[in-house]
Amino acid sequence: MSARFQELDWQPTPMGEISLRRRRDPSSGEDVYEVKLGDEYLMSSLFTEGEVELTRLGLAELAEGPLDVVVGGLGLGYTARTALDDPRVRSLVVVDALPQVIDWHRRGLVPLGTGLSTDPRCRLVRGDFFAMVTGGSGTGDPASPEDTGVTEDTDSGADGAPRGLDPENPGRRFHAILLDVDHSPRHVLHPSHAALYGVPGLTALADLLHPGGVFALWSNDPPDEEFGTVLAQVFTDTAAHVVDFDNPLQGGTAANTVYVARRRD
Repeated sequence: MSARFQELDWQPTPMGEISLRRRRDPSSGEDVYEVKLGDEYLMSSLFTEGEVELTRLGLAELAEGPLDVVVGGLGLGYTARTALDDPRVRSLVVVDALPQVIDWHRRGLVPLGTGLSTDPRCRLVRGDFFAMVTGGSGTGDPASPEDTGVTEDTDSGADGAPRGLDPENPGRRFHAILLDVDHSPRHVLHPSHAALYGVPGLTALADLLHPGGVFALWSNDPPDEEFGTVLAQVFTDTAAHVVDFDNPLQGGTAANTVYVARRRD
């Protein structure tokens, strides 16, 4: 295999085959980390502005700490890392359905992995974020705490199981919930995710926030007026921020959307 390209890991998952790749960018000479699910690119370390701004825009709406925060979707870790860089953050729970992704961080296969895995404020939890919020059945692979070093959450979201995003404290409320899993509310990675983006799902999510707490959502699509209307039925002070960034692969600029909304007091 070329020294310019290396497949660091490949694993089957319920949503398809996931792979972690590293390649050398010829223009900058830097290593680029990419994640693919099947034939679809999920994320790249070339484009992290949206993940970083998801945290910055969400936490900017909150007053002084200490803050307890949840990140839905670990990925390459940029959303979580930005949260831990905020001195107001007292605790961070990062929920990801795929133990393979959590394992990449614990093994140091991605640049931010060791820092996230060893920060005492941060816990990496294997679980289906959407099921944990809305009460559906989880879809994440079983993960052994002994094998991965993370909290196992095999029952979260199953009928009759405690609801919430912290398996060690069911029903716990947070000051901010930051979500970056699906491409957008309209383009989801799994059909079971769609329920979160309606009024009942968003209401269940709001119940996991302190009064005045913030929900922030990353989207790869332009601002969606219809989704904004749904969001405003549940939350107050809703906004859709467009995040522009350079696209060195295609030239010019690209854009993501970050939705920010506050739970009603």
